Amino acid sequence: MTTPHESLDSVDSRESSKVAALDIGSNSFHLVVARIVAGSVQILHRVKQKVRLAEGLDNNNVLSDEAIERGLETLRIIAASLQGFEPDSVRIVATYTLRKAVNANQFISAALEIMPYPVEVISGTEEARLIYSGVAHTNHDNGKRLVVDIGGGSTEFIIGEGLSARLCRSLQMGCVSFTQRFFANGELKAKAFQRAITAAEQQMEPIEGRYRRLGWQHCIGTSGTIKTLYNLVQQTDKAPGQDVPVTLKGLKQVMKEFIDAGHIDNLTHPAISEDRRKVIPAGLCVLIALFKALRIEELEYSPAALREGVLYQMEDELHNNDIRGRTASSLAVRYDVDTNQANLVLSTTRLLFAAAQKPWKLNHADYPAILGWAALLHEVGLQINTRGVQRHSAYILQNIDMPGFNQAQQELLATLVRFHRKKIRPQNVSSFTQYSSDEIGRLIAILRLGVLLNIKRQQDFLPEFTVDADKRSLTLTFPEDWLASKPIMAADLERECHYLKAVDITLKVR
Repeated sequence: MTTPHESLDSVDSRESSKVAALDIGSNSFHLVVARIVAGSVQILHRVKQKVRLAEGLDNNNVLSDEAIERGLETLRIIAASLQGFEPDSVRIVATYTLRKAVNANQFISAALEIMPYPVEVISGTEEARLIYSGVAHTNHDNGKRLVVDIGGGSTEFIIGEGLSARLCRSLQMGCVSFTQRFFANGELKAKAFQRAITAAEQQMEPIEGRYRRLGWQHCIGTSGTIKTLYNLVQQTDKAPGQDVPVTLKGLKQVMKEFIDAGHIDNLTHPAISEDRRKVIPAGLCVLIALFKALRIEELEYSPAALREGVLYQMEDELHNNDIRGRTASSLAVRYDVDTNQANLVLSTTRLLFAAAQKPWKLNHADYPAILGWAALLHEVGLQINTRGVQRHSAYILQNIDMPGFNQAQQELLATLVRFHRKKIRPQNVSSFTQYSSDEIGRLIAILRLGVLLNIKRQQDFLPEFTVDADKRSLTLTFPEDWLASKPIMAADLERECHYLKAVDITLKVR
């Protein structure tokens, strides 16, 4: 008789990758561990820890020491689930609270001492896009869909179709922040509910018209707040033996029951967990406001959210389908970039980077791609003005929505572009937790030389040359007499030798 062990011996194993995504939210931290096999994401393990990080933000957006320590203690618990993971197989994203906190780097630096994975602070629009991706990959319906996620500090709204998000917005209203504003004493009075609903409707005013015009066929809600409200509606409005979608009528019935309870401590319904009780009235107000402002008729619940979206993006990146490349290409088209020139600069920067990467210890996984995108996009500011193009380009790249980029990656890209020509002012170079200032200076030097050596914008102008690098110097060796025949280029390179001293790089030209 064949044993189970022998049966498995005849089964071919498929190549798979084990990955993890951690969502550092304003209310909870969520970890999802999965494996990617045959192009699909299979969830293996989930961890959820209530932290309420947003409660620690004061009026000056300073995150309290107590909140930071709560978050760090939670990371210590989660770290046990990530032991043995390779650095590029874990992605940690942080949302509203660390976007707002002026001392976010204090938390991020301490987090790096607990886990060897960088914390990426993502924009509200990027958060919305990733939420949509998580829902779209796990819900298969036809037509446009509206996806809503009520978090602890912000609420995201996305209209998309298939796997593509078409309209993404994030507003600063969430169940933790609205609890602090309207239900801080725990009392559940009708007037407090009405004030909170009105405040949320006011937040919706600038976007509601555009969303209603674009329209949708299905509305899907995600996150713990909407899950709890969905379950409550099932208890108040459920037909025997079937689930019902959330409606405004059902939400108003839940609100009536909350008001009748009179205080948060009296919300003892089994659908409301202990850690959700304090914030669910505020979340209810936000959802009622959304139904009214967007004229939502019905909402269904999806368990997929931001962390699943992160996993699916990691799957894309593992298969070289990185959305950041599509974003950069889209911007190049939008700002009418001279792609011939961009490719000349790109080729030269790649040559320089290849020579300098090892001696300059440019080992971060982000550097080759971001340097390449900087070469591609360094002239987007020409759409504003030729004079000061480096400043205009940096401004565009700092402030435009860039799907796929976290805040640090976008800021690094803008920083490189900001100093691709003219003087380098080290005091104006952005500081980062995950990128060292020395390394940023070296990347700036590489991009500048890539631009300078192609300043003639001619395919055959630059000859073959060699590049040698050591710890703090770069040597360019050109064919004999080439520089003598190009006095302007020789003068430009001589001036560049002085400019690069600002980032402690010695340029030698032969």
